[in-house]
Amino acid sequence: MSAADQAVQTIAVVGGGAMGRGIAYCAMAAGYGVRVTDTNAKSAEAARDWAIKRAAQDQITSANIVVADSIEKASAGADLVIEAVVENLAVKIAVMRAAAGAAGSKTILATNTSGMSVTDIGTGAGVPERVVGMHFFNPVHRMKLCEIIVGKETGEQAIAIATAVASRMGKTPVRANDTAGFLASRLNCALGNEALKMLEQEVGSAEAIDTAAKLGLNHPMGPLELLDLVGLDVRLAALNTLSSAYGERFAPTKIHRQLVDEGRLGVKSGRGVYRYGPDGKKIAD
Repeated sequence: MSAADQAVQTIAVVGGGAMGRGIAYCAMAAGYGVRVTDTNAKSAEAARDWAIKRAAQDQITSANIVVADSIEKASAGADLVIEAVVENLAVKIAVMRAAAGAAGSKTILATNTSGMSVTDIGTGAGVPERVVGMHFFNPVHRMKLCEIIVGKETGEQAIAIATAVASRMGKTPVRANDTAGFLASRLNCALGNEALKMLEQEVGSAEAIDTAAKLGLNHPMGPLELLDLVGLDVRLAALNTLSSAYGERFAPTKIHRQLVDEGRLGVKSGRGVYRYGPDGKKIAD
């Protein structure tokens, strides 16, 4: 066990949604003590319960996991805080500020943003040397990648700890500089946006486009299926960030904005490009 890994015993996870609960589970399964918090207490409790149930299914002897009723209580005494809240810069900065104010001076603060500037988040939080990106992928308990995003002022200790923790969680950490979209999100957004353009132009059906990607490109799932899994609202926010940075080629399609306006956000809302049952499984039209 490395010195960086030994520096972390307790991890606080802010956000009880799909990403937060997955991160909490992986931290717990790796032997860390875990505290989960969310502005919605029921979401935090659901995240804890899901992680415990997942551990039982996987026959993993889990470490302690508890619910904290505030960011401050979750962060106090934690060695690492990982935020997994909505993709909104102001919200992420507010979370990091609250965590930094309650945590010790050596606590590392990680953001799970899929495309926002780690530098801006760290600067906004007032502790840029302690802020690093840890970009996990959905579903967290299955996806092996964790991008370690290095902001302009991120310290080497923060990088080392984030890398060591990701490795202990069973992920493959890949370092990336702080540019819009990082690595995987930039690639995914480009492919997903092109798939939506093809759907809009009636080049083929959603099923045909996804099947082409799976069988022709050997992707495990199609770009439109992935879009539904990630969430159309989450991807729309990422595209807006990317189009600001790189121009028109990342501009969201009309159909994408329309689906979000209609509340068709993907698996989590029961309908996106496809329809889904309460169990999250796709329903044939």
